[in-house]
Amino acid sequence: MKRILKKILKWTSFAILLALFVGIALLFIAYWRSTNDCDRLTAAQGETMKAIVYCDYGPPDVLKLMDIAKPIPNDNQVLIKVRAASVNPYDWHFIRGTPFIMRMMGSGLRKPKSSRIGVDVAGTVEAVGKNITLFKPGDEVFGGKTGAFAEYVCGSERGLAIKPASVTFEQAATVNVAGLTALQAVRDKAQVQPGQKILINGASGGVGTYAVQIAKSFGAEVTGVCSGRNADMVRSLGADHVIDYTKEDFAKSDQRYDAMLDNVPNHPLSECRRILNPNGKYIMIGGGGPNDGRIIGPFGRVIHASLLSRFVDQKMGMMMAELNKDDLTTLGDLIQSGKVKPVIDRRYKLSEVPEAIRYLEEGHARGKVVITLE
Repeated sequence: MKRILKKILKWTSFAILLALFVGIALLFIAYWRSTNDCDRLTAAQGETMKAIVYCDYGPPDVLKLMDIAKPIPNDNQVLIKVRAASVNPYDWHFIRGTPFIMRMMGSGLRKPKSSRIGVDVAGTVEAVGKNITLFKPGDEVFGGKTGAFAEYVCGSERGLAIKPASVTFEQAATVNVAGLTALQAVRDKAQVQPGQKILINGASGGVGTYAVQIAKSFGAEVTGVCSGRNADMVRSLGADHVIDYTKEDFAKSDQRYDAMLDNVPNHPLSECRRILNPNGKYIMIGGGGPNDGRIIGPFGRVIHASLLSRFVDQKMGMMMAELNKDDLTTLGDLIQSGKVKPVIDRRYKLSEVPEAIRYLEEGHARGKVVITLE
């Protein structure tokens, strides 16, 4: 029996080592074979447009302004002349290829699979395919489309909404990622009710400035956490209380909250739990800076929160916005009514996208950073 067990153990160990070797070999082969469409882009023929392209992972310097083929919509697509776009941490995650697990999940191992960047867009419909029913040439629209840092972008009508007339293209271009994240976090994840207390850590950033205003529109008592230089701005958005993190640690306060929106996950989950009511909700949104968690990024904290949530009454987890036409329309209406005002920190030209990304990476942007093409 001992001999049999030894043989089983020996061959099992051999099989595991062989599988590990084969897996590493396949990963190595896939890494060196990964490529993108940069060669075809530079050889574009016919009508062209200017667009931001990146062919390799790296810092914002890898971004180049190039002349590439202007897209032609098929029967199920809309062609948009871009008037404005905006920058998100989402963009530099793809530019740098971090956390590395993103590459394993399909963004490209050695090189980015897609060479286009930008997802927040606002512009004018220039042409539509024959199966498009919601939009027509001349319509002013906003929403999310990959490759937004360009003179034109093409895609399905999903994820687009009509821009309210009184909302500028720049304002509309800030809505897609930041606005949707804030709305869905406050309404769906936190399920904020009138009179409830909500803490927003990172209240002066893109998502934070939207979240403060949306939570107030839901009747919540809002506490915003930001630096002292942004305190007056966060108050002007409707925050009832502002904590200057350079002078006070919200985690050491005796105050308790019904929900916490964490755009800057810089406190242990145990401290975040402590400031929540027994049935409070913790919603993680931010994933750290460009050099944080280069292998798995925020996913370690996400797993920790999900496991912890199974053993406590408080609900804890991460959320990512879902592209939703109805929610885009809701946000457009909130902006048009004056209940929500997009906060725009800086404006850059299309050729200045690398500088815009670099500024956002510093982590001190007040509200949104916009790319203008008018």
